[in-house]
Amino acid sequence: MLAGQRMMSPVSGSRAPVKRSTARRAPPAALVRTATPEDAPTIHELIATHLDEGHLLPRTLAELSVHADRFVVATRRRRIVACAELAPLSPAVAEVRSLVVSDAHRGRGLGRRIVDELRRRARVQGFEQLCAFAHEPAYFARMGFFVVPHAAVPEKIATDCRHCPLVGRCGQYAMVTNLAAAADARAPLISLPAS
Repeated sequence: MLAGQRMMSPVSGSRAPVKRSTARRAPPAALVRTATPEDAPTIHELIATHLDEGHLLPRTLAELSVHADRFVVATRRRRIVACAELAPLSPAVAEVRSLVVSDAHRGRGLGRRIVDELRRRARVQGFEQLCAFAHEPAYFARMGFFVVPHAAVPEKIATDCRHCPLVGRCGQYAMVTNLAAAADARAPLISLPAS
């Protein structure tokens, strides 16, 4: 076809311009849901596949099966592509644990969606703080977490750190967000009449 010529429409036979779609279809949106015990083997595989990156601690299939209902998973086309656990450390503090997004699905906001859902659940369950231990603090900082000394989260030290072979040299940053303050910051301001 030469420049300036019009394509013949296959429907009408006229020389009307034919528009060809060059847009790619967007991938289906991920579904974020509570994991079930049946999801435990897939969660275990997802975590195990990413252990070499050095940002996750190993988890046993038995442990994941018992605590499956504490996990939130993101699925695409019925496949689990991301997960994280809301792990209670005390009545006041919960931890974002085992956050992982498969390589092919990174950069699409799935990690943020999962952390936002864990934050919502932590508030509903009455936790005052949500913590995370991360090698890359900027990721959680963008979601409102702040770096604190490890000693500021004694529940984590008592629960996990003192039994860890990497205690004192793990390279992780302790990060926390205050759930009550975050909820208060979103609450509308109401003016009361002076009495």
